[in-house]
Amino acid sequence: MFKDKTLLITGGTGSFGNAVLNRFLETDIKEIRIFSRDEKKQDDMRNQLKNPKVKFYIGDVRQYESIDKAMRGVDYVFHAAALKQVPSCEFFPIEAAKTNVFGTQNTIDAAVANGVEKIICLSTDKAAYPINAMGISKALMEKVAVAASRNIPENKTTVCLTRYGNVMASRGSVIPLFVKQIKEGLPLTVTDPTMTRFLMSLEDAVDLVLFAFEHGNQGDLFVNKAPASTIGDLAEAIRQLFEAENDIKVIGTRHGEKLYETLCTREEMQKAVDMGEFYRIPADNRDLNYSRYFSEGEVDMSKIEDYHSHNTKRLNMEELKKTLTDLEFIQEQL
Repeated sequence: MFKDKTLLITGGTGSFGNAVLNRFLETDIKEIRIFSRDEKKQDDMRNQLKNPKVKFYIGDVRQYESIDKAMRGVDYVFHAAALKQVPSCEFFPIEAAKTNVFGTQNTIDAAVANGVEKIICLSTDKAAYPINAMGISKALMEKVAVAASRNIPENKTTVCLTRYGNVMASRGSVIPLFVKQIKEGLPLTVTDPTMTRFLMSLEDAVDLVLFAFEHGNQGDLFVNKAPASTIGDLAEAIRQLFEAENDIKVIGTRHGEKLYETLCTREEMQKAVDMGEFYRIPADNRDLNYSRYFSEGEVDMSKIEDYHSHNTKRLNMEELKKTLTDLEFIQEQL
């Protein structure tokens, strides 16, 4: 489906954007546009790739004019630009809203105006039952995308979403931190050893995006089924892999941090379609007849459970070590 097509990746210099870019470079795609505001990262990527298929656009999704110009002649969009560090969003929630909410609306509007075939917007498990500003801004981003999808004429731009959990060894994640602490002879700092997190590789996350591009209908949200681990087990597995004797130090749960992450809420699971390795959650397409929101209940809702990192498959120590050793980052560090 990408033969002789042009793909735009917003936030394309990040870990996720890089992984998507590398996968698409192996196809017969015509052009990949990297849209971001960091000229240094773009220059590093340009020098590293030296690939004529990749074009670089400086701009910010907060400014419609810059994303609109980059969107001209584009067939597909992967929207990954976001503020996603929980602490920075917590202290600067308006900045999170400007990028994650209004930036998404700008990107979708530009995609529709320029006749893009399909746009996939990247979300996070923190958007399900959000308790911090980052999750709240991403939850609102999802609502913006679904609302936009309702108002697009038939046979025009398709707007879809993907939601994923923690990507292992991505920038700012806990695995590189544990490895750094081991190499510096420091204790491995764990907030709560019983806390669970989904474990996805960058390749798994890219598979989810490709699946959404291929199978997504208007307003669909796709979720990757993923195993999970406790943070205590994760720290211990890394310590064993590196044959380290560093202590594991429990520092307590940080502000805005959950005991477990939810990928699909109970309300979403009620209408989720099981597609093997993925769930597809179709858009809520009730119209503006508000009585349908308040007058019609769901009889079986109380019997349905969320899909979260406490009730998904839990990796044992050997499975966890095997999963970690498959990561390119761990292979390099070992």
